[in-house]
Amino acid sequence: KNFIDLAQGTKATRDKKGNKILKPYFNGLTFHRVIKGFMIQTGDVKGTGSGDCGIPNIRDEISRKVTFDNPGTLGMANTGRPDSGACQFFITVGRASYLDGKHTIFGQVMSGQEVAVAISAVPAGPDDRPKTPVIIKTVTIRSNPAQVR
Repeated sequence: KNFIDLAQGTKATRDKKGNKILKPYFNGLTFHRVIKGFMIQTGDVKGTGSGDCGIPNIRDEISRKVTFDNPGTLGMANTGRPDSGACQFFITVGRASYLDGKHTIFGQVMSGQEVAVAISAVPAGPDDRPKTPVIIKTVTIRSNPAQVR
């Protein structure tokens, strides 16, 4: 629900200057962290991974029934402490079962995983930041109950 509300712009966030805004949050953001064979991460308005989107942290929803065994798993990024996620998320490009129990899983890439793999292979510099920005044009939410796990 948090991801959908942010993507659709129905949850107020803050922009780079700290102003409260109500618009689709992820559109125009960069993938600020890319690690080949592991994952790509986005959701920080500052594009550094240290930004605050202006919403309260959300509670973890960790289940043993869903795991990071498959590439294309969407996980809520956090600070390493429980219940510390808000707006940053990552998409795995490889098996990452060592993340099980540490991050909320809230989705699975159903098509287009090759794009995430290509993003993960972009040359990166310090802090795994892409040397050439990779920008999200738009995030579209499509509901297909048959594909929900």
